[in-house]
Amino acid sequence: MKYFAGLDVSLEETSICIVDETGRIVKEARALSDPQALCEALKGTGLPLERIGLEACSLTAWLHDGLHAEGLPAICIEPRQANAAMKTMPNKTDRNDARALAQIMRTGWYRQVHVKSRQCRLWRSLLVARRTVLNEMRSIENVVRAMLREAGVKLGLPSRSAFAGRVRELAGADAQMMAMVEPLLAILAVMLGEFARLTKQVLDIVRNEEVCRRRMSTPGVGPITSLAFRATIDRPERFGSSRAVGAHLGLTPAATSPARPTSRARSAAAAMNSPAPPFTRPPTRCWCARRNGPASGPGA
Repeated sequence: MKYFAGLDVSLEETSICIVDETGRIVKEARALSDPQALCEALKGTGLPLERIGLEACSLTAWLHDGLHAEGLPAICIEPRQANAAMKTMPNKTDRNDARALAQIMRTGWYRQVHVKSRQCRLWRSLLVARRTVLNEMRSIENVVRAMLREAGVKLGLPSRSAFAGRVRELAGADAQMMAMVEPLLAILAVMLGEFARLTKQVLDIVRNEEVCRRRMSTPGVGPITSLAFRATIDRPERFGSSRAVGAHLGLTPAATSPARPTSRARSAAAAMNSPAPPFTRPPTRCWCARRNGPASGPGA
């Protein structure tokens, strides 16, 4: 007899449901959302589990790695397809969701999601941290600019490192204004130092990563874009062809449909809104290798 398990993961607890190959519920339980606790609960049943299904969520990668390390056949499944199956359940509860996931594992009606390696997840977190600090610095700079404009002070376009000095140079005589601006400038100084530390970590990684260095040989690709691409792709062999990579990143090809024409502008917009940090410029023909020499024409 084969057995299949479904795990409905929440932040604190996970609902577990195990069914046999006929669809009959064999066991239901709850355990902490922790790899060790889940392994003890699943192995404690003494049942030979064929598949264990989890929906993709923020804890999935951690739990998936922990279950696999204990030799359990954990599978991360695509949440949108799983949600379509869960809509058939009369009541939306964690217990019913676990039952639905167990039935999905039994029937095989699921799409497996690739779980990225821990290294790629760490690189991704580093890029997100750097982007967050950069966005907050821009927000504070814009607040300072708005405050100074009310006093008739126009900063112009100083570099980020010269921003605080330019503010003090133009508004230093206004004691009331500087009393409000100085705390913001102090925050900016700290954030600028931490931003430089995060950027140095990115550069150190790219310097030692052969794939990133090779990708930087493409015109317009720097260390941030190359590391973002490397962290997003993870294992290239999981793609059947190079065409599938563009669809994975949300890029759409230039095509003309009888119902609605499309253009290269959609590809550029998709690239800017893709999971990876924005490219330094919209995708152009320079990404494609040419057998007959460099690309030419208006799109090059």
